Amino acid sequence: MKRWGITIPLTGVPLAAHKEMVQELPDLGYTDAWSAETAGNDAFTPLVLASQWAPQLRLGTAIVPVYTRGPGLLAMSAATVAELAPGRFVLGIGASSPVIVKNWNAAEFEAPFARSRDTLRFLRSALAGEKVTETYESFSVSKFRLERPADPPPSIMLAALRPGMLRLAAKEADGAITNWLAASDVPKVRAEIGPDTELAARIFVCPTEDKAAARGLGRMLISSYLTVPVYAAFHEWLGRGEALAPMREAWAAGDRQKANQVIPDEVVDDLIVHGSLDSCREQVQSYVDNGLTTPIIALLPTGEDPFAQVRGLAPR
Repeated sequence: MKRWGITIPLTGVPLAAHKEMVQELPDLGYTDAWSAETAGNDAFTPLVLASQWAPQLRLGTAIVPVYTRGPGLLAMSAATVAELAPGRFVLGIGASSPVIVKNWNAAEFEAPFARSRDTLRFLRSALAGEKVTETYESFSVSKFRLERPADPPPSIMLAALRPGMLRLAAKEADGAITNWLAASDVPKVRAEIGPDTELAARIFVCPTEDKAAARGLGRMLISSYLTVPVYAAFHEWLGRGEALAPMREAWAAGDRQKANQVIPDEVVDDLIVHGSLDSCREQVQSYVDNGLTTPIIALLPTGEDPFAQVRGLAPR
């Protein structure tokens, strides 16, 4: 099945005002709606609404951090959405980043690989309705059982950037979710997980032919994200280490303006889809052509009507 996803909610649009657009998504050709979770809406509430507005859509979290909720609460939240969208909910989990986990949520960001793996294993058991008493490497759980396990239990996908986590996703999860990559990077990521594992990626799309404006917004996002150690390491692995070194050096020196300025245009154009609506749609399709299973469009604000842009980015 060909998949085509959108990130909800859209920037600057009140959550309740999404109803008409979400109802329209299946008729436009969208198969998926995915949420995110940083410092805006939580990941689950928008999907609860979407489950009632558009029962045809598959719904997913990309992603919920494994540190910011206890294991039991994470299972309860997932089971709730899975009950509302039976067979149509994908729980995407991941390590997130020290800023979100430690600075904003007062949790320790320790052993991200082990914590992600252990949370995945706990959720497999808990969401199946089993009573879980287990000492994992990174936490322990005693006598937890969901009172309302969903039937069927939701799929679980794992946020993964580099080979170790990608292979874990392929081996133990129902797929891998990645982020901040170019269409040309997809084959390298795909090679780590094999041909049959679902691979989803959030793709930042700025539908404007004002190249300078798109690149300006793209530079701000790139310097904010790709200076985070896990993303810096990801792009080292992808081969952009040298191109992004001046940005990282300026950022580390506290000069954010210079950090933005020294990002090469080619890097921005690789990582931020921009241009006309038709061009943007074709660029998203190129990710699929290179091996991506599920593109998740993240619409960047341009000042134009975002609902019209969502319609214009629908698959042809």
